[in-house]
Amino acid sequence: MNEVTCVQVGKEVPEFELDTYNPETKDFGRFKLADAKKAGKWTVLMFYPADFTFVCATEFRALADQHAALKEAGYEVLSVSCDTKFTHLAWQQHEGELKDVKYQMGADPTGAVAKLFGIYLADAGVALRGTFLISPEGTLAGSEINQLNIGRNMEELTRKATAFVHFSKLPAEACPATWKKKGDKSLKPGADLVGNVHKAMEG
Repeated sequence: MNEVTCVQVGKEVPEFELDTYNPETKDFGRFKLADAKKAGKWTVLMFYPADFTFVCATEFRALADQHAALKEAGYEVLSVSCDTKFTHLAWQQHEGELKDVKYQMGADPTGAVAKLFGIYLADAGVALRGTFLISPEGTLAGSEINQLNIGRNMEELTRKATAFVHFSKLPAEACPATWKKKGDKSLKPGADLVGNVHKAMEG
């Protein structure tokens, strides 16, 4: 794996693997991007700085609340930090905010996968708060990167994740900022829409 590579949206994500702790089975496992692609799954990677920290715990609870909706949309959900799978196990079992977590917790102790996405902070040995959505074809569909002290809105993650799946099947349509679910108004780019977006959204 080329550590200086930074994957851009719209480009293919190189294959990677991560050791995991699975709170649902209470056992260790391994996530392979190749397996998710083979299964036709979309993938959510939620990087965070470190186990046993503060904002991270609130993000885990918020993501747990959205996990069922993300699974229903066709996603494999994986949290990732530069901690070990053993630390993941201890944190999940001791921190109450993580009691409902059922998604796999990926271990990236060398920072190799965080470097792949350009979010590894070498001086601190941790990853920024990066969220990445990967299509079943292995293309990076979307990304969000926050500074260490700002937590993410997981409801918005689910909205975007659902939109990626929905609009991947409708290449002639575009997703407005207000779109939330199938059946909501979408846009059909073309000469007649230029200067008339407001009319189209109100119509």
